Amino acid sequence: MKAGRWIILALVLGGGAYGAAKYNAFRSRPFISGAGESPTVAVPAGVRIKVEVLNATHTKGLARRATAFLRDRGFDVVAVGTAREQRSATLVLDRSNHPEWAQLVAQSFLAPMEQRLDSSRYLDVTVLIGSDWRPPALPFYP
Repeated sequence: MKAGRWIILALVLGGGAYGAAKYNAFRSRPFISGAGESPTVAVPAGVRIKVEVLNATHTKGLARRATAFLRDRGFDVVAVGTAREQRSATLVLDRSNHPEWAQLVAQSFLAPMEQRLDSSRYLDVTVLIGSDWRPPALPFYP
């Protein structure tokens, strides 16, 4: 009778340890974008691209999701807010005369890029999130 209890206890503890190990391995995996999403674009080493993200839609939290999306790719999002006007399409604006940096952001969002220099903003790129952008699915952590 006592031997059966020890076997059951060993199975429960072993199963718990196995489940904890699998869960930790799942949590440490990097995010992998799915089909139909933008290509994975990353900031070159040693470069700091300061980005402003503005939500130009009625969808709450879209700028926050875009901020996480950009930070996962190495961009430095320094400002988040809401745009004055609504947009149906996402637009990336070059603010610091570094079109190659703005193009990296535009490639991340699969969006067009325009040059609108503004040295008073102390940032490199502004992203106007339009209603056409769909954030990647959030990972599921049970």
